[in-house]
Amino acid sequence: MRDVFGVVWNRRIDKDIGIVEGCRLPEPTLRGFRWPDPLDARFFADIPAKLAAYEDRFRVFQIGFSLFERAWTLRGMEALLMDFIDHPHFVDELFHSIADYNIAQIRRALEFDIDAVYFGDDWGQQRGLQMGARHWRRFILPVVKRMYGAVRQAGKCVMIHSCGDVDELFEDLIQAGVNCFNPFQPEVMDVYRLLPQYRGRLAFHGGLSTQRTLPCGSVEDVQRETRCLLELGRQGGYIFAPAHDVQGDVPLENMLAFLEVVQQQAPCLAASEQGGG
Repeated sequence: MRDVFGVVWNRRIDKDIGIVEGCRLPEPTLRGFRWPDPLDARFFADIPAKLAAYEDRFRVFQIGFSLFERAWTLRGMEALLMDFIDHPHFVDELFHSIADYNIAQIRRALEFDIDAVYFGDDWGQQRGLQMGARHWRRFILPVVKRMYGAVRQAGKCVMIHSCGDVDELFEDLIQAGVNCFNPFQPEVMDVYRLLPQYRGRLAFHGGLSTQRTLPCGSVEDVQRETRCLLELGRQGGYIFAPAHDVQGDVPLENMLAFLEVVQQQAPCLAASEQGGG
């Protein structure tokens, strides 16, 4: 499939997102590149119906591949990482152009009655950052401050998703305006230390292991971890969920196990008895 930026994704092997084919920016220049229209009506067409259907929900506008990921899909991962060293001014131009596109979308989305903007941009690996903290702070931090600032200045919340071992960036992200971080992966960060450490400054969404406990643990393991996380988050600043998308290798009984524990909480039982689901 071809996305709105003209990037071709081959989904024959990776049937979820796909693998990028070709390169939209073969040289370190934006000369001749035509940006899509960020205000195309299709990006916003379903918002009014969703707002009407879910009046009592926390409503979130999502922007995936919001900076670094958009850049490497256009330029190529290896080339972009080399550009950090060889063509830093091009990286600045590329990143700020992506931010301009996103901020135009954000401003249009904020005309609707939404509560937050959710940015997706993976920076981490299983150990450490893909580009290192020095380059992240040089190239990415100033640009996310612009994007997150557009949301916070409108009085809305900023939620982000960034896979991998990125907790070394939490202080920077708080200063940049982030309210809630996802996926909160126990395989790469100490969730039991970080949640109380940042409570009141940064909320977390996720926590239940999708690499170990859900696919490989017993029902009892899943129930035990779920109860521990719910207790950890009882004082606030936490949205319980699997750390990431639940994959096809997770047994059905393990999925049901964490759902049943969550639904046995007193507020859930009260809502169910009142017909609230």
